[in-house]
Amino acid sequence: MTTELVLAALDQAYEAQKPKKKLIHHSDRGSQYASKDYRKRLKTYQMKASMSRKGNCYDNACIESFHSVLKKEFVYCTKFKTKAQAQQEMFEYIELFYNRKRIHSSLGYLSPNQFELNYYKKVS
Repeated sequence: MTTELVLAALDQAYEAQKPKKKLIHHSDRGSQYASKDYRKRLKTYQMKASMSRKGNCYDNACIESFHSVLKKEFVYCTKFKTKAQAQQEMFEYIELFYNRKRIHSSLGYLSPNQFELNYYKKVS
């Protein structure tokens, strides 16, 4: 994983969500997230950087759980012929299934999208 890759992902997420100022951006201690360019981009987007403590897997428990599910339900069950196919099918799994249809017990048996919609209805 390169700094350029994570910068592109950050830019894509920012454009898709248009978050309010002072959003807390949490990551692990990877060199790409600690890089000068990445920290500068967070500042440009007025995001506050947060990093896991060294050697503490519990700080990233949510994303580690997601990666586990992604691997068990999708990656290990799917054969890809090309990198482009893998990228397209992973995008579809995450955006069309995982975020919109797959219910999560930790979210009151709602999908992530439904949980987010309910949240914003309550705070507006």
